[in-house]
Amino acid sequence: MEKLLDCVMDLGEQMLICGGEVHRVEDSLKRIFSVYGTKRTDVFIITSSMVVSIHASDDKAYTQTRRITEIVTDYEKLHKLNELSRNICQNMLSADEIKEKLNSISTGKVYPIWLEFICYALIAGGFTLFFGGKITEAAVSLLIGLLVRFIILISDKTIKNRIMAKFISSFSATALSFIALRLDIVPTVDNIIIGNIMTLIPGIGLTNALRDLFVGDSIAGLLRTIEACITALALAAGFFSIAFLMGGI
Repeated sequence: MEKLLDCVMDLGEQMLICGGEVHRVEDSLKRIFSVYGTKRTDVFIITSSMVVSIHASDDKAYTQTRRITEIVTDYEKLHKLNELSRNICQNMLSADEIKEKLNSISTGKVYPIWLEFICYALIAGGFTLFFGGKITEAAVSLLIGLLVRFIILISDKTIKNRIMAKFISSFSATALSFIALRLDIVPTVDNIIIGNIMTLIPGIGLTNALRDLFVGDSIAGLLRTIEACITALALAAGFFSIAFLMGGI
């Protein structure tokens, strides 16, 4: 049972890191342990911590705590982890089988980095057109989107603070937009900045926060809401800083 607890904790941790809602992760863990005949399962999860206690059929109690230090939204991986949790409930997989399947999911194929660069560029250019920008502005926004993704890539490897990474990304996107304006490549920068800021806005984080609040996970919902708001403030601060320095305000 202790080995099973360790494997299921790994599963729950990965689900939370990939962006799973707190109540779904809690429900998945409770369902899994109930299949294995535990008398009682207590699960407490917030965005930064997991605490699970189970009372086995032999009246022994087992407890584990995990510290969650990062959230990397990956819904494809989350879907596979959800499928694994259902598979565990249906077939009562052994701890070794669970560990093997988790390793397979963790080392599975992921989207190539070049595709992420293309997506960032297309999203930035698309939003620039959506908000009324011209073709020239959209083209500049597309190029800045590529550079912003590169800056995010470097920030993720050098800066552990996600809020600071968002600030740097917003600062860089705004600075590049004003450089294009000073070089007379574009007449205005408003739509270019908006297009690139849209790729950085924490929309998924805020959505998950509201979901947690609606289902009664107040602590997790508030924590995620505060994080989303601070992230938005960091984006605004990055824009304001460079706009003020370059005379855009």
